[in-house]
Amino acid sequence: MIITRTPLRISIGGGGTDLPSYYRRFGGFVISAAINKHIYVSINERFSSGYLLKYSALEQASDLEEIRHPLIRETLRLYDVQPPIEVVSMADIPAGTGLGSSGAFTVGLLRAVHALKRKYVDPGVVAEEACKIEIETLRQPVGKQDQYIAAYGGLACFEFQEDGQVKVTPLNISDNTLYDLEEHLLMFFTGYSRNASSVLDDQKIRSDLGDAAMLDNLHFIKQLGLCIKQALERGDNRRFGELMHEHWLHKKHRSPGTTNDGIDRWYDIGRENGALGGKLVGAGGGGFLLFYADDRDSLRRAMQREGLREVRFGFDQEGSKLLVRD
Repeated sequence: MIITRTPLRISIGGGGTDLPSYYRRFGGFVISAAINKHIYVSINERFSSGYLLKYSALEQASDLEEIRHPLIRETLRLYDVQPPIEVVSMADIPAGTGLGSSGAFTVGLLRAVHALKRKYVDPGVVAEEACKIEIETLRQPVGKQDQYIAAYGGLACFEFQEDGQVKVTPLNISDNTLYDLEEHLLMFFTGYSRNASSVLDDQKIRSDLGDAAMLDNLHFIKQLGLCIKQALERGDNRRFGELMHEHWLHKKHRSPGTTNDGIDRWYDIGRENGALGGKLVGAGGGGFLLFYADDRDSLRRAMQREGLREVRFGFDQEGSKLLVRD
């Protein structure tokens, strides 16, 4: 049996500029952080015939073409993984919540497949394979940050170059800054994100068409990401919180469906109760509200009154890794 563990992520700055529709023309820049909430994937050779797949659903397929789960089907196809095989996945936090679960799942499954083939693989190779499956093969309107941060872990800066290359550098922050972020970043669940694809589709279509408002918004978000990098690397976390607020004000006007009345109200309540700034993690419409809180207790009480569940987290420094290989 092979088991992998792969982290989910929060986006710190520059999110949206990692989509090919933007970075292939202008280059993108994203700061992302892996968190200690994980997706686990196991692969095991089974005695019965065919493929047995267990995730949020249960599938049995006699051959590859019958597999309904597109990420599993195309990952197994890429490396010609023949039956009899069982694939099982479990997650600390369910999909559809804006934490990059599909990218993390694909990375974790690829790492398991490479272990099955008894091959060592560099994180950058796994990340790029996952991107090709999601973006090129399945033509999903997603970016590259999820796959890369899942593969590498830590807090990292990603430069997405026009030719498709990705430059990966660690965010150069002190231990004190890191501990401060773990203490003062608070995350609250608003509900499942049901319209992320429509938001990303809108961004892709308008970017491809050269829509001035969309491109100006993304140019600003990229520059803001660079400002966030500078603030964090000099240890100015209060400025980071203020820049998060600026980021959200621009992000929520990017596409219809990014936010709604409930999310806007919760965000305002957060700002009135100890948060310097915040943002909705993921494409929009639901998922998690992430705040940088000056007064954590006040913010927690306010969100609890609103019925929002807090999910506490720390950072994952390891990235996708092999836990078991028998």
